[in-house]
Amino acid sequence: MQLRLELPDELAVHFGGEAVHDELERRALEAFALEELRAGRITEPQLRKMLGLARIQLDGFLKSHGIYQDVTLEDVERDIADLKACLGA
Repeated sequence: MQLRLELPDELAVHFGGEAVHDELERRALEAFALEELRAGRITEPQLRKMLGLARIQLDGFLKSHGIYQDVTLEDVERDIADLKACLGA
C-alpha cells in the first residue's frame, strides 16, 4: 500500500522541499509505524518488517523513541538459566 501526504508549498520549504524528500518520507513512515505500535494495532515483528530493520536494530530504534520493553523478574531468571545452560554451569 502506498500513502500520499501533501503539504502546502509554503510549509514544504521549511522541511527542505524536494532536496530531503527521501528523509521526510522515512520520518513519516517511522512516525506512523510508531503510533500504530503504541496504539496496539501492529506488533513489533510487523514494525520491523514495515521499517526493514533487523531485530537488534529494532531495539535501538524503539529506545531512541522512548519505548522500552517490559521485562519481568521471570524474564531475567529465564535469561540467566539459559546463559548458565550455554556455559555448562
